[in-house]
Amino acid sequence: MANNLELQGGTYHVRLAIPADVQKAFGGRRVLSQTLMTGVYQEALDRRLPILAAWKAQIKIAREGKPLPEGWQENLLSGLLELESLKRNRKLNIIGEPTAPLTVSESEVEAFKAENPRFVALLERVVDYEWDNSVEGELRIQEGLHRAFKKTIQNEFASMHRLSSDEHKELAGLINNPKSYTPKSPITKARLAAFRTFRENRNIAAKTIDQQQSKLEKLSAYLTQTGNPLDFDTISSWLDSINLASKTLTQYLLAGNVFWKWAMKHDARWRVDYKDKANPFEEHDLPKVRGKDRADAQRKDFTLDDLPRLHAAAISEGLTALADLILLGTYTGARIEELCQLKTENVIVIDGVQCFDITDSKTKAGIRVVPIHPAIAGVVKRLMDDSKDNYLVVTNSRSKYGIRSDPMVKAFGRLKSSLGFGPDRVFHSIRKTTITQLVRANVQGTLIAELVGHETGQITFDVYSQGASISQKFEAISKMPILKPACASGA
Repeated sequence: MANNLELQGGTYHVRLAIPADVQKAFGGRRVLSQTLMTGVYQEALDRRLPILAAWKAQIKIAREGKPLPEGWQENLLSGLLELESLKRNRKLNIIGEPTAPLTVSESEVEAFKAENPRFVALLERVVDYEWDNSVEGELRIQEGLHRAFKKTIQNEFASMHRLSSDEHKELAGLINNPKSYTPKSPITKARLAAFRTFRENRNIAAKTIDQQQSKLEKLSAYLTQTGNPLDFDTISSWLDSINLASKTLTQYLLAGNVFWKWAMKHDARWRVDYKDKANPFEEHDLPKVRGKDRADAQRKDFTLDDLPRLHAAAISEGLTALADLILLGTYTGARIEELCQLKTENVIVIDGVQCFDITDSKTKAGIRVVPIHPAIAGVVKRLMDDSKDNYLVVTNSRSKYGIRSDPMVKAFGRLKSSLGFGPDRVFHSIRKTTITQLVRANVQGTLIAELVGHETGQITFDVYSQGASISQKFEAISKMPILKPACASGA
């Protein structure tokens, strides 16, 4: 049998002997054989190559063994549905009808191709071939090709992986009737990967992407465990099962809502499966905290007597950087991460006034210039002189998101707890203190908003106004009361 070809009834077949040591993995067969659907020798030589390559790879894997990957059903399903779509479109072309859109998403197709490169090479080569027959003959050929491809997929999976008897049955059922298979969770790894890529390309913060993906993975695990459909009742039961505060549950619903809207717009298969279905992440009634309980749960500000205690405690424990942060926060009202991102180049002079140029903030309004209060002018000079990496505040952060304040937040948490402050007092409480003191010093509300980086909610000030002058801002921030001398040591 020259070149692994054999002519049978005018049609060439490719054949390959299966080594004895792996015949069991191929169901006891001794020879692999497949029609090439041509009687032209030169075409047969060309078509046999990807088939032989796939078979030899199967033999190699059969010797080495390979367990089924997690989520193999979803990957296989995407390939089968693509095959169904290709067959349908091919037959529509044959009879002169417009082709229908594919029922699988691009992400699903790419995932299948990545998992099955040898089969894809065979599939693309044969599907692209132009058949020169009657309409009826071409339609029959398409059906024959379709059956052959499905059998090839089944054989490839069976030969590539170690399958139990139950997995063999599941594989056969999926091959024979792919539309009967319902994923344990529609929030598959392939969809989550496509969702992540979409959001990364739109510059969504990496931390936000990771946090929301974690929540979606938990939901997917719940759907898999319970076998429940993705609907309102299931989401309601899931929220009850995780037993978290309403604020946290709202974040879970937000993650699901964002994913749902993305899938309905960008995932073709999802649109088919959930056509006319209501968004299951909307209209949930979460527990509300009212009255005294709500007031007790809110974060509170520090008093002007609390801040010197915190600063002195940080100094006594050798937490110099944290002590400096407490002062910087007190006299600017800035967020802790804004302060930790300040570099020497962010200390600028405008109209003779030394200022912080805050260029990295969580909001648009947070991008601002804040005059430096006279009480911390000395601290700022020392930090600039001592800086080794251009940052004013030294931290040992290892955050993969570039968040420099993480260790400072934790250090402050330990410090304030040691002084008897509860969970309602955090570093952000210093910001509340600053705003409260400026209000009590009769500083105009819109000017306070400019200093701390808040929108006013009024189009006149947020859109049209160019804001206060540096001298106005300096006069306003200077009304922040000077703390006790012990707190200002080092200034």
